[in-house]
Amino acid sequence: MKIVKYPFLVLLLSLVISCQEEKKPNRTITNGEPSVFNEDIRNYYFQVLDSAAFHIKKVDTTNTLAANKDAFLKSRMWYKRAEPLIMGYDYENYLSMNAPNLLKVEIDDYSDIKRLKPKSYQVLEEMLYGEELLVNRDFYNVYHYLQVRIPYIRRNHIIYRQQDRHHLKMMRDAIVNVATKGITGFDSPMLSNSLLEAVANYESLKEVMTFYREAFTDKALFEQWMGEIETTIATLTKGNFDTFDRYTFIKEHTNRQLALVNETALDWSIELNTSRPLNLKADNLFAADFFNMKMFSPQGSPTMSEERVALGKVLFNDENLSSSGIMSCATCHIKEKAFTDGHKTAMGNNGEGLLRNTPMLPYAVYQTTFFYDGRGDGLEGQIVAVANNENEFHLDLDSIEVRVKQDSLYKVPFDSLYDAQVTNRNIRNAIATYIRSLAPFDSKFDKNMQGVESSLSEEEVTGFNLFMGKAACATCHFPPAFNGTVPPKYMETEFENLGVPKTAIFDHPILDDDVGQYSPYEVEERRSFFKTSSVRNVALTGPYMHNGVYESLDDVMQFYNVGGGEGMGLDVPYQTLPPDSLGLTPKEIKAIIAFMHTLTDEAYTKAD
Repeated sequence: MKIVKYPFLVLLLSLVISCQEEKKPNRTITNGEPSVFNEDIRNYYFQVLDSAAFHIKKVDTTNTLAANKDAFLKSRMWYKRAEPLIMGYDYENYLSMNAPNLLKVEIDDYSDIKRLKPKSYQVLEEMLYGEELLVNRDFYNVYHYLQVRIPYIRRNHIIYRQQDRHHLKMMRDAIVNVATKGITGFDSPMLSNSLLEAVANYESLKEVMTFYREAFTDKALFEQWMGEIETTIATLTKGNFDTFDRYTFIKEHTNRQLALVNETALDWSIELNTSRPLNLKADNLFAADFFNMKMFSPQGSPTMSEERVALGKVLFNDENLSSSGIMSCATCHIKEKAFTDGHKTAMGNNGEGLLRNTPMLPYAVYQTTFFYDGRGDGLEGQIVAVANNENEFHLDLDSIEVRVKQDSLYKVPFDSLYDAQVTNRNIRNAIATYIRSLAPFDSKFDKNMQGVESSLSEEEVTGFNLFMGKAACATCHFPPAFNGTVPPKYMETEFENLGVPKTAIFDHPILDDDVGQYSPYEVEERRSFFKTSSVRNVALTGPYMHNGVYESLDDVMQFYNVGGGEGMGLDVPYQTLPPDSLGLTPKEIKAIIAFMHTLTDEAYTKAD
């Protein structure tokens, strides 16, 4: 009766409802177009940034210490909610906000040397919670910088035209970052607040994923995400930093989430980017294909193939490439020693020791600089330095090229693999390709993380957890390569000043006189800085440190446990290793060494 009585009103209401339905955004994946969820994500980003800004504004030199600590902690936790988005879409600001309390030196040439003091949450944490309260001009500069910077980040955000694949990659990067850096204490060196800060990261991932609820074709997959994130948050919330089981966390949560990312990409019918240092389709942190090898090779390099690897191996072992005719790459890089030589310092072509210990080659591909002092900018580039060094090959590249051309052994492979072009560039590419192949990820530890074996002892698992936590090893040796290339972007390799001594005597140490990165620019703040090497295959690569000072891993661990050179009483002004003792017990040190032994690749313990 009412419908008949008021036909015009019914029609009007129908039109209004119809128009509202038409205006409602399409809550689905827009492949190749800006995501319809950008506004939701941007608004959430603004909320957490505003909250971080609100609390950091309360920090002031006139406040009580308790009030400043309270404001800092609250702001920091809100920042941690914003962190996945800053890391994904504003990486330079992420590096600034998250910087360790270490002087950064940028060198372009002799006339352009910048010394940059960080002004980050980490710096503020150390000022507020250090042994000496530093309420001074530096303190003001740091908190004032954050008070200004957070609103700046908000005003200059770029979350406008991101596609859904970008948001999924952002979530994947955050997952990798938590596992490789977030739970290690890297971000919170004083408070060890890492687990709760990881919770804040995951709360944001849950929020972003919730925006996508309607976009899932498979609703059960969305529910799997919700259940996994909630379980992860509960696991982190209940954890204690020193005793947290990082092994189980990565194996059961990180790897599961990487698999869920791939399942989500399929559900959304999107293709994740292949032009990044990580292989975005890898579903295991310790998979052999976790890294994108292409991005660790010079642009335009020939594709890696078994044939090029085989050719590179022959060249690597060819003594005719040196002036003496008795030295090859394999002279100093012996496979059974994980491509080191067992000497304190490398032996040159005249039988005399060189300046530094021979670095291992496995996983060297996953670095951005080469040699201990970082003077090499690529595998092909470092081969040039070896060829020209009078104590090594001592043969210029043109002469090496002639020798290879004259050797009939190389005619067929160069004809087929390099279009018959025997050039020094192609020779170096073949050798570098062989070195790139030396990253098998087939150690006992890898196989357990990959689910191929279940053979780790309780001591070995404990050792990994200590390495990643209390011992702070992983704050410099980042998984999965366990070297100094920094996650989650893996675009920069770190250098450290540890205060390494000249001799292994702990009671009366003498500081080593190798200047490291001080040369050639003579920057005092870079004196004795050396590249962070990988600890993979470390059981095969002694003696240790850049000068080979320590014969055993026990000595290496004792050195770190006492706080490096400063901890032994040496004057090391720019030491990056905290001088305080790690407080590791003999049993804990034994466990860490047991873990490091599980990183020995099967490839280097069996015959060809």
